[in-house]
Amino acid sequence: MSDIDAYELEILKAFESGQLKSIASKTELAKFKAAARASAIKDKRVNIRLSSVDLTDIQVKAMEEGVPYQTLITSVLHKYVNGRLVERSPKGSKSESTKT
Repeated sequence: MSDIDAYELEILKAFESGQLKSIASKTELAKFKAAARASAIKDKRVNIRLSSVDLTDIQVKAMEEGVPYQTLITSVLHKYVNGRLVERSPKGSKSESTKT
């Protein structure tokens, strides 16, 4: 198990002993389950060509995050199509250094 602080340990013990109860309604739980199932369905296969340098960089990032590189690629694409991936200027760039 990863390092957890005292507060997290307290919550974990309460959960494991059955002291914590869900406050979600059956309707909310059904909605959450449906959303989880829909987001987990991967029914299409796509093949893309990447430069070996880009693939290596992606694999390194994925290792840092502790996920398979294919999962990282899928996550980035999902965030992009849902408008949650935003482009930012590289550190030290002119647009970055002229901000006040």
